[in-house]
Amino acid sequence: MAMRIVGRERRKLRIRRKVNGTGERPRLSVFRSAKHIYAQVVDDTAGATIAHSSTLSRVVRDALGDSNKLEAAKKVGQSIAKVLLAKGIERVVFDRSGYLYHGRIRALADAAREAGLKF
Repeated sequence: MAMRIVGRERRKLRIRRKVNGTGERPRLSVFRSAKHIYAQVVDDTAGATIAHSSTLSRVVRDALGDSNKLEAAKKVGQSIAKVLLAKGIERVVFDRSGYLYHGRIRALADAAREAGLKF
């Protein structure tokens, strides 16, 4: 396995020791692949996914058109915030999953904040 992936997995575990989602403040977890970005909101105490969004979901895919990956991450952030606010959840903890807070990860988080979520 590449050292880059091993390093991310170690960072991910280190972050997860500190970041836990509850019913009042669930965890917004992010995963990115080469082409897509995924966000899901998890209540760790109940072990349940509350909401999810990605570049593959129909709402985001229709709004994307020919935009780049950074714009796609912003759309996913807005989409997940919209779903959570409709469910009455305003506060979340952000789990960057070992990725650096830069680029697409930052774009998703900033877009979710601008849409009304509090981290």
